[in-house]
Amino acid sequence: MAAASRAGGGLRQAWRCGIEGTRPPVASPDGDRAVALSLQLARAHQELRQRVREIRSGIARRELGAAVLLTHCLAFCAALTSHHQGEDTGMFDRLLHERPDLAPTIAKLVEDHGLITSILSRVGDLAAVAARSDGSALDAVGRELDGLMAIMESHFAYEERAISAALDAGVADNGWSDMVFRFGDAPS
Repeated sequence: MAAASRAGGGLRQAWRCGIEGTRPPVASPDGDRAVALSLQLARAHQELRQRVREIRSGIARRELGAAVLLTHCLAFCAALTSHHQGEDTGMFDRLLHERPDLAPTIAKLVEDHGLITSILSRVGDLAAVAARSDGSALDAVGRELDGLMAIMESHFAYEERAISAALDAGVADNGWSDMVFRFGDAPS
């Protein structure tokens, strides 16, 4: 009983207890139990890190042909863009509604998203050039990905530290979680 009271009341707790007809106001990827939103965010970030590392590794070892590289880069760029759009127009809007004190933090995160978008654009352009070349342009893609990985790491770590507690307090999910936490079945 003490654990239930610490977990919180309302719909979230009713849902955890299995009361039919109620939906949790927080995201749950398996529909079975509520998973901490901060943990879901960290998992999404880990998936994005893994995807870009695989592309970078393939470039370094020349395992990927230029055309395959373009496909993988475009899929990664689309996944990261979708993730950030879901944050900007969904998760952050909900956080600002429920926690206006986070406005400066969220403004910084949105600013980072703009910077990352410009790098993604350069990555896409360079990958397209590499796909039309004999592969000599792959090194430029690799260098751009190195910079992107460093910025992503800093951004993700800051985001996770800055908003985790607010997410875990129970941010209502009005549909934003799919874009933020799941990236479809695009090839990595």
